[in-house]
Amino acid sequence: MIRANVSLATGVFLAVGSIGLISMGKADAADIVVGTGASATDHYNVGRAVCRQIQRSVKGVSCATERKESGDATEAIAVLNDLRNAALELGVVTSDWQYHAVKKSGPFKFMDAKFDNLRAVLSLQAEPFTLIARKDSGINSLDDLAGKRVNLGKPGSQQRAAMEMVMKAKGWTRRTFQYADDLSESEQSLALCHNRVQAVVSTAAVPNPAVAQALKLCDAKIVEVSGAAIDKLLADNPFLVSTEIPKDAYDGVMKPVKTIGATVTLLSSSDMEDDLIYTVVQSVMGDLKRFKRMHPSLDSLWPSRMIKGGQTAPLHDGALRYFREKGMI
Repeated sequence: MIRANVSLATGVFLAVGSIGLISMGKADAADIVVGTGASATDHYNVGRAVCRQIQRSVKGVSCATERKESGDATEAIAVLNDLRNAALELGVVTSDWQYHAVKKSGPFKFMDAKFDNLRAVLSLQAEPFTLIARKDSGINSLDDLAGKRVNLGKPGSQQRAAMEMVMKAKGWTRRTFQYADDLSESEQSLALCHNRVQAVVSTAAVPNPAVAQALKLCDAKIVEVSGAAIDKLLADNPFLVSTEIPKDAYDGVMKPVKTIGATVTLLSSSDMEDDLIYTVVQSVMGDLKRFKRMHPSLDSLWPSRMIKGGQTAPLHDGALRYFREKGMI
């Protein structure tokens, strides 16, 4: 694989219309490996899309996507650790995990390892906090959740972490609700349809089949997530972004629905060569229309939001060079 010593190889980068990579000749490993978690299938699909874009743009380079399988939290930590150790060229994690690694907060607070060599490459799609409520529940705003039957999500999940952030921002506890459940995302649609709970939350990228199914089968709707408490939550947490569920993303969504969310981020480390990261960014941004067609969740990408949206780590010098050359920053 191409590592920090790539500049020692003569002729690794050639200028032929655009900067290109030449394979280092290893038959048993890809030149570029993109690490993702296995649980978040969208992340794996993003990693594959990045690889396909690189291989299409840069002749003679192999790129592979490597899944880390062990559960939501440990998968993200594994990707970040491998980036820190230069065992991966690129990695895909959500912006909240990136933030905690860089700031040594959350699960990284008591780790001896430092993640100060993490570097941002691209901000990709948002993973909206999607509030779904039964139409007969009387839930028409975030405030209406108080006193209702709500699923908070499985402990340790991304869904639960997001719900707890919103609850803290609102000053809510479990007692705020008539009933609070701890179901996983795969279990909650059935509970919503059977009226065990009146509202559930998803934190997956749009469109999401489970959300579509819940809306269709449970006579449910998506509720806006906004207000002064949410504005403060955004201001206090730079890894969150203001986003929306697009019009027509799901049946019955007749206009954009405001909400918040983390972003899916493509990361590298300062050990990776500037030319390598420049080429990665050029491969994606240079044919963004094609990249967006590779997976439905990428359809909402907007160039200006791909520079630093939700990012905490400094922008890699190779990415910075590309964006400056294009007059984007």
